[in-house]
Amino acid sequence: MIEVVTALVPLLILFSICQLFLLKLPINKVKDIIVGFILTFFGLSFFLQGVHIGFMPIGELIGQEMGRRSLWLLMVIGFILGFFAIFAEPAVSVLLHQVDEVSSGYIPQKVLLYTLSIGVGLAIALSMFRIIWGISLWYFILPGYIIALVMIRFTSKTFTSIAFDSGGVATGPMTATFMLAMFVGIASVTEGRDPLLDGFGMVALVALAPILSVLTLGILYGRKEKAQDDKEANETKVNRDHRKKRESEEGHTGF
Repeated sequence: MIEVVTALVPLLILFSICQLFLLKLPINKVKDIIVGFILTFFGLSFFLQGVHIGFMPIGELIGQEMGRRSLWLLMVIGFILGFFAIFAEPAVSVLLHQVDEVSSGYIPQKVLLYTLSIGVGLAIALSMFRIIWGISLWYFILPGYIIALVMIRFTSKTFTSIAFDSGGVATGPMTATFMLAMFVGIASVTEGRDPLLDGFGMVALVALAPILSVLTLGILYGRKEKAQDDKEANETKVNRDHRKKRESEEGHTGF
C-alpha cells in the first residue's frame, strides 16, 4: 500500500496544481476524479498483493511442472497462453478503446485485439523455443527491430505510432508476473539452462511482437486503401469515357 501511495501522490499533486491554476473543473467532476484515485489505490494494492501471493508462485510452479514434460509441447501451450493473456491486460483495453475512438471505427477493436493476441502468442512460443535450444536473445531482438524499422517505410504514421505503443501495453501485469514467473520455473528444471540467463528476456520479445504484428496490419490496410483508390480511379475513368462517348454521339446526332 505504501508503494501504491508513493506512485499516486505525485499524480494527485499534479492534478491539484492543474485544478487550481488551469483546469478549474466543477466540484462534481473533482469528486469523481478523487473517487477514481481512491478506487485505483485499493485496486492496485489488492492486485499487487495478489501477484505476490498467487500469480508469481503458481506461475513458477506451473513452469516447473511443464518443464519436466515434453518441451516441444511448451511451444503450443506458450502460444495459447500468450494469445489469451492479452485479453486480460488492462492497458490493452485502454489502447483498443482509444484507437477505436480516435479513428472513428476505422481500426476496429476486435481486429487490433486479435492482431496483438497473435503477435504475443508467437512471441511466447518463440521464447519457449529459445529456452529449449538455449539460443541467445540477440538472435531474436536485433533482427526483429531491423525488420520493424524496414516495415515502417511501408506503413502509415498512424499505424507506426499505434505499433510502438502496442509493444508497451502488451507487457502489462499479466505478462510481467504470471508469464515471467512461469519462464523462470521452466528454465530452472530444464537441463543445461540457467534461470537467470534463459528465464528472462521473454518480456523483450513480447514487447517486440506487437510492433511487428501491428505494422503488418498497417501494410495490409495500406494495400486495401490502394486497391480501393485504384478501383475508384478506374470507375471514374470509365464514367468519364462513357460521358465523352455519349456527348460525342449526341453531337453527331445534333449535327
